[in-house]
Amino acid sequence: MARIGRRSFLAATVGLIAAPAIAAQRQEVARRNVSSFRTADWRDHFDTLGKGAIVADTVSRALHFWAGDGETYRVYPTSVPMSEELTRLGYTEVVKKVRNPTWTPTPSMRERDPSLPATVPAGPDNPMGTRAMHLSWQYYRIHGTHDTRKIGRKSSDGCIGLFNEQVEDLFELVEVGTQVRLI
Repeated sequence: MARIGRRSFLAATVGLIAAPAIAAQRQEVARRNVSSFRTADWRDHFDTLGKGAIVADTVSRALHFWAGDGETYRVYPTSVPMSEELTRLGYTEVVKKVRNPTWTPTPSMRERDPSLPATVPAGPDNPMGTRAMHLSWQYYRIHGTHDTRKIGRKSSDGCIGLFNEQVEDLFELVEVGTQVRLI
C-alpha cells in the first residue's frame, strides 16, 4: 500500500461540516478513507449539544467535535491508551485549557518507571505537546504530541493525543464545559 504524506493525511482526516451537501460529500470520502473515519452524530451520545460535544472513539482512534453552534464539526486522528487497564470510558467534560502545558507523570507512571522526571516544561521534549484540555477525571487530558508516530496507535497512558496542529485547532474551538464521551 502506498504511504500517504502527513499533510495529505491531515487534510483528509479533518472535516468541517456546515451543510448537508458537504456532510454527504465528507461521508462518501470517509467511507473510502484508509483510516475508516466516518462522520458521527452528537445526538447518538448526548441529550443536548450545550457548549459543544466531543466523542473520543478508542476503537477507530478518532476524536469527533461538534461546536455549540450546531454547524461546526471536526474529526481528528488520535492516539489512545495502550491497554484496557489505562482506558477510562464514559462521560466527562473539559474543565481547563492550557497553552504550552508542563507534564507531570502520574503516580502510577512513576511507580512503573521511577526514572521519570518530576516534571517536563513546555517544549519539544514535553509529551503533552502544545495544548492540553483537562477533563474532570483526574490525570486525563486531550492534548497534543511532538511524537507524531503515536497518532493512530495505542500509545498513551490514558490520554487522548492529537497532532499539535490539530490540537491547536481544536483548542480554539472548545469551551470549558464542553461535554466529552470516551467510547
